[in-house]
Amino acid sequence: AAVAGGWRAGRARRRRRRGRGEEEEKDEDEEEEGGHGTEAVLRRLREAQDDLLSSGFWAASAGAVRAPLSAEPPARCVCYGLGRFGRCPIARYQLAFLLLLLDELRVSTGTGGSSGGSTGALPADAALSPQVPPARCALFDPAFSAREAAALRALGLCLLPENEEGKHGIEGAATLFYMVHCGKALYNNLLWSNWSPAALSKLVIIGNSFRGIEERLLTRILERDYSYIAKVLKGVEEVALPSHPRYLDTFNDTSVHWFPLDKLQELSPEVWDFTEEPMYQDCEDLEIIRKGEE
Repeated sequence: AAVAGGWRAGRARRRRRRGRGEEEEKDEDEEEEGGHGTEAVLRRLREAQDDLLSSGFWAASAGAVRAPLSAEPPARCVCYGLGRFGRCPIARYQLAFLLLLLDELRVSTGTGGSSGGSTGALPADAALSPQVPPARCALFDPAFSAREAAALRALGLCLLPENEEGKHGIEGAATLFYMVHCGKALYNNLLWSNWSPAALSKLVIIGNSFRGIEERLLTRILERDYSYIAKVLKGVEEVALPSHPRYLDTFNDTSVHWFPLDKLQELSPEVWDFTEEPMYQDCEDLEIIRKGEE
């Protein structure tokens, strides 16, 4: 695997709420008729990838992402909460970043691609030539339209069949979770579902800064409503994606998180004894869509 490149941690900015109505474009479903919506979505994704590459943001971010993935490259990826990437530029750039990352991992781990290395670009015939085997990356967002779901399948990705609420057990396989701008409960649920040093040490999470969550919440609220985030703070390593003036609202407060086994083993045994499923009965702002509420 490639060694980490240079990067500079950006100052965490105020996290944008999950609503993606701001600066939305006309929906591809409305814009394209006669079965051409999928091609339009793919074209815009290619443009977003080109922009990430030409702006230098991908190159600046790659070092922060590669470092925690180099020891044990993930066998699969799960993406939550992407949003309406067919109509929202923010969601589209977040998906474009994920596609560049998956292509990087695919080539670096020898699972495909040319021996000369990855360009990160989405090929012009992406709808016919999937970048990522479907079993390697699964996505879920109840907001996906039929056109967006078709575009994801055309890229070789797959859709999770139901709302997991973040409760995805890795079953021993090193897994990358891509969860940019998701609600705190999704991260908390994910930690609960993999609550052991062995499992957590195989997780890498790209999403809202855990340090930022700790700074913004009162300690009693963090420990009451998001206890698994609170308990793991001393066992997580985190680096922020670099700040870039063109993507302040797209990747603000986004960090790469990983859980070194030696740090997890230093936590007290009592930390691992508590395994109660989060219920959020007293939580005033849950920020996620519960199963059955889609």
